Formats: sequence, structure tokens, C-alpha cells
Amino acid sequence: MKPQLLKVSKDLTYSFSARRDTMPDINNRWHYHPEIELIFFKQGSGTQFIGDNISRFQSGDLMIIGADLPHYWKFDDCYFEAPDEQQVDVCVVHFTENFWGDVFLNMPENKEIKRLLEAARLGIKMTGPSRKAIGDVVENIIAGEGARKLILLLEVLHTISNYGNHSTIASVGFKHNFDRQEKDKINAIYNYSITHFKKTISLSEIAAVANVSPHTFCRYFKSKSRRTYSYFLKEIRIGHACKLLIEDKLNIKEICFESGFNNLASFHKAFKEITRKTPLSYQKSYTQGSDIPLKKVG
Repeated sequence: MKPQLLKVSKDLTYSFSARRDTMPDINNRWHYHPEIELIFFKQGSGTQFIGDNISRFQSGDLMIIGADLPHYWKFDDCYFEAPDEQQVDVCVVHFTENFWGDVFLNMPENKEIKRLLEAARLGIKMTGPSRKAIGDVVENIIAGEGARKLILLLEVLHTISNYGNHSTIASVGFKHNFDRQEKDKINAIYNYSITHFKKTISLSEIAAVANVSPHTFCRYFKSKSRRTYSYFLKEIRIGHACKLLIEDKLNIKEICFESGFNNLASFHKAFKEITRKTPLSYQKSYTQGSDIPLKKVG
């Protein structure tokens, strides 16, 4: 499956792009770009697809997405259904690895930053209490002017590179194996799956969305995503269940059926397979402040 190449707009006044997004449908598709992306979710939550990883994102999350790493931020339905009550506020910075010149990152003083940007090729997520302070600096980059803007970006990268509480997002073996000339099918597959995951999606149904035969779809999807479509759909359903557990408004049985499962036994089995925790232990760990990603494939 082929993510869409996105051309990042850049203000010619500056050497890199920094903006604030307040709409949940901005770049709401599977895409990639040559720029490194520094993103701070000041307000907003949903499901993220980064490389071969599917997990929840929420307010306060701070990530670095490396150049050409496919990603997709799918905000929760509440931001579309009641935009006046649930608002999105996301700070996004895009910059190329060598926008400050070919020599800069090879300076001995910048070896930690260079190592950080290399690690970001698989995506990096900040954890721990310091991410809020770092996020505030990312926000200040948008308002900054002149050299101050550049200094703030360097400050953020320096702080993160010397800050131990972060983890990679995509699996080490992930490679975005796609043909730039083939039709872009992944956005249709993702959108259809996210929209209809609460019901049974047959193989022939999803194959029709991708405009291929069921047999071809199975081989195609697994070769590109490193998982079967049934596993992928299970990840989406468990991601939704995690959201409901965090909100704590429904009981386990209600969450089971609301997430597209037909019985509690299959729900518990799938939940533990994906998160390595039971639904109740996940909920307890979250209330205690732990970061619990969904399991990576591979």
C-alpha cells in the first residue's frame, strides 16, 4: 500500500515551517514527506498509524516523525461531531535534516542531535512529565520571529536528545515498501476500516474497497503492512476499546460490543494479545499515569 506524498507548505521568510492546526481533518490521511515532523498535541486525541504501529495519541503527546516515515492522525469522532465543545490544538514543525547546512549536524557539539534525528526515522515519542515543558517551547517556535525561531527549535532538539524518557514507535524492521507509481489504496482501506470496524467486515468487502480480488488483497496487505488484515482490524478495535477504558463511562461488557466484538471471551483474548494486559489492568495502569502503547508487529 502506498502512502501519499505530501508537499509541506513553507513560508519563504523562514527556513522551516511552524504552524498551529485547529481542525481535526488537516492531513487526515496516510501520508509521508521528506521533512522531519515535530508535533505537539496540546489538545486532541485519536488513533495514530505510524509505520507499522497503531496506538492511541492524546492531549500532551509529543513526537518526532522522521523523514519519509508514513503516518496518519485519525482524531476521535467527537472532534467532528461537536467541534464547538471538543477542539483540536496541535503545534507542528517541519524541517529538513540539512536545512541548516550539510556541516552543522557533523559538528562535535551536535552529535546527540544527529543521533536523535537518526532514531526519529522510526518515530520517537516523549514520555514522562518533562514533555509538557518541551511542548511549551514547541508552541513558542510558532510565535517566534527571526533568529529566535531557530534558537527555539535547536533548544527543543537539544533538550530531547539529552532527555532519556522517550521510545521509538515503529518496529526496527519497518520499511515503507511501496511503489510510488501504483494507485494510493491505503487511505481508502484505513478510512473504510475505521468507519466500519464496529461491524463484521468481510474479505470480499474490503477487497472491493481496494479494487482487487480477495486472494490478491490478502497477499498485498500482508506484504506491505507485515500483518494480516484481520490483525490490523483487531488493532483498530482494541485501540477504540482503550479509548473507552480511559474515558471510564462504560462497563467492560458495553466496551466489548461497542468496539466491534461479539463476545467477552474474544474481546479479552484480543485485548491481551494487542496490549499484553487485561482491560482492567490497562485501565488501572492508565489512571496511575503509565504510557501504554499497543503492541508493535514484528
